[in-house]
Amino acid sequence: MGLKIKVNVVYNYFVKISLRMIDLIPSSKEAMFYKRDQEGSVRCLLCPRECVISDGKRGFCRNRENQGGTLYTLVYGRPVVVDIGPIEKAPIYHFIPGHFRLCLTCTSCNLRCKHCQNWHLSQKSFEELNHYSYSPFEIFKQAQSQNLFSISFTYTEPTVYYEYLYEISVIAKEHGMKTSIVSNGYIKREPLLKLLKVLDAVKIDLKGFSEKFYEEVCTATLKPVLESLITVKKEKVWLEIVNLVIPTLNDDPKMIEEMCRWIKGNLGLDTPLHFTKFHPNYHLTHLSPTPVSTLELAYEIAKKNGLKYVYIGNVPGHIYNSTYCPSCNRKVIRRTHFDVIEMNVVDGKCKFCDFPIKGKWE
Repeated sequence: MGLKIKVNVVYNYFVKISLRMIDLIPSSKEAMFYKRDQEGSVRCLLCPRECVISDGKRGFCRNRENQGGTLYTLVYGRPVVVDIGPIEKAPIYHFIPGHFRLCLTCTSCNLRCKHCQNWHLSQKSFEELNHYSYSPFEIFKQAQSQNLFSISFTYTEPTVYYEYLYEISVIAKEHGMKTSIVSNGYIKREPLLKLLKVLDAVKIDLKGFSEKFYEEVCTATLKPVLESLITVKKEKVWLEIVNLVIPTLNDDPKMIEEMCRWIKGNLGLDTPLHFTKFHPNYHLTHLSPTPVSTLELAYEIAKKNGLKYVYIGNVPGHIYNSTYCPSCNRKVIRRTHFDVIEMNVVDGKCKFCDFPIKGKWE
C-alpha cells in the first residue's frame, strides 16, 4: 500500500478540537496495579518506586491517592492538553511518516527531571491546572471526527494516567485506530506488558547512560528503563529511542559509546536512535544549548557501532533529520524539522534499491 503523507503543512495544533473545561474535581476511578498493606496503607505497583501510600495521601506521581484503603487515580477522564500534531514531533520517524495524531496528556510525572521542557504540566499536581472532561470513547470520537490516523499519549509521562490511556487504547484498537506513547520508560514489567498489547508504537527517552545521571538529574534509576526497552523490543511493538544530549551532564563520548553498544547488543541495529539538541529549561537554564558538533559526534559514534537509523533532532534543516537507506545510502524520507517533504519508501522498501526499511508503514 502506498503512503499518504502531508507535504509542506503549516501546523495548527489546536484546530477543530471541541474542549470542555471542568471544575477542579478529581475523578474517582479505582487504580490498577496496587495491593493493600497493613493499617490501611496501599503499595502502588505501577512504576519501580512502589510507593507505600497511607490513607489520604498520594504517591510520588501526585496522581494516585489512597482513599480508605483503595487506591484511586485522580486524572481519569481529566486531560490537561488535547491537541493535534505530526507524529514527527514525538519524534517517531518510522511509524506511518507524515501522519497527524490526536495528542493527549494528563498532569504530573513519576520523574523530576531538571531539564523538563514540559515542567509546567509534568511538575504540577491536579489542583494546580485546569482540566478538560473526556471519557475514553469521547477521545476516540474526537480523533475519528478529525480523520486522524492515531492517538498519541505525550507531553508528560503516560504511566501516571495509565488507566485512562489503557482504556482509550483498547477502544482505538477495536476500531482500527493506531496508538503510541512518548514515555520515560519508568514502569514495571507487568503493567507495561498489558499496555503493549494495545499499543502500536513506543518512543522512550533514554535520558543518559549512567545511574549517577538518572539519580542526580531525573530522581530515578537507569536499570528499569533499560528493562522496559528490552520488554518493548521483545514484544515486537515498534520502538524508537531519544537521547537528549545535555552539555556537561550526559555528552561524554564514552557514555554515548557505551549506550550505543548496549542498544546494538540488546535492541538490535534497526532500532532508530534520535540525538536531540538541548535548550536551557526549567532548573538547567545556566547550561548552554548543545553544540551541533556534539550531536554530530554522537551520530558518528552510533553509526560506527553499526546502528542503521540515527537522527539529529531539534536542529531544523540538518541533513541527519532525514532517513537514509542502510544499503544504497540514498535519502528515502526527506524531512525539514516536522515536515515530510519527500517519501521514497514503497511497500516498506527503498524505492531505489529495494532494501527493506524497518518500521510500520501502513
